[in-house]
Amino acid sequence: MAEGTPRVAVYLDFDNIVMSWYDRVHGRNAYSRDRQRIAGAPTDPEVADRLARATVDVGAIIDYAASFGTLVLTRAYADWSAPVNSEYRSQLVARAVDLVQLFPAAAYAKNGADIRLAVDAVEDMFRLPDLTHVVIVAGDSDYVPLAQRCKRLGRFVVGVGVAGSTAKSLAAACDQFDSYDALPGVAPAPQQAQEAEKKDASAPRRRTKKPSTDPTEDLLERALRLESDKEGSDWQHASAVKSLIKRLDPSFSEKALGHKSFSEFVKAHPSVAEVDESGNIVQIRLVADRR
Repeated sequence: MAEGTPRVAVYLDFDNIVMSWYDRVHGRNAYSRDRQRIAGAPTDPEVADRLARATVDVGAIIDYAASFGTLVLTRAYADWSAPVNSEYRSQLVARAVDLVQLFPAAAYAKNGADIRLAVDAVEDMFRLPDLTHVVIVAGDSDYVPLAQRCKRLGRFVVGVGVAGSTAKSLAAACDQFDSYDALPGVAPAPQQAQEAEKKDASAPRRRTKKPSTDPTEDLLERALRLESDKEGSDWQHASAVKSLIKRLDPSFSEKALGHKSFSEFVKAHPSVAEVDESGNIVQIRLVADRR
């Protein structure tokens, strides 16, 4: 581990993010109305379709957290026996997420996940003194004291929540707060898409992100978007982007892909990025129609 590399802990109130995104996709209080059907008949075609359209992109959240530094621990809190959550177990485990079980009696009760998550987070900060960043994925105002305590203990606090379901007080308590809806790779909810279409009807047409069948292209594009969002600039140092890619996918190797250098790897994907080697530092950015 290089000296000075930021070390990040991620805590997901998974029930909160799943329910909030479901409401974002299907309308206010939709999850409360559909809860009994979801619990009793998750394989019903209509229920399954509604759940599928409100699927949370776990990878986008974890990749976003990794843009701040090396992930030293990632925990997700939920009742993993519930059908709405069990669908995510395999992909969470594949991303080395520790699944913390909240038993049914407490899983949907007030403060069920809040207290367990907060206790674990505070304990981790004392147990891991080199922890630099804490990412809290939730929108509940009950997490305000936790965010404030993390800041008092010298950690940089990042919050992630669903737009429209996040308490303003939580966003204000964090050093940085970003909407799940706006994370790179997250498809907009139907309402968002409709609103954007109306808003841009008379504006010049912007080209949308092109789908790619090459996973390395997707990885390169996501890393560039994350780094650009963080730095506030289109052009990024190639070394910083490569470091982020390695955090997003530790198995990445440009040499294993047949390239002598990272710059050569980027040049092999001209539809995604362009390279500037005119200065002492190699810089790269997304091509114009992907920004």
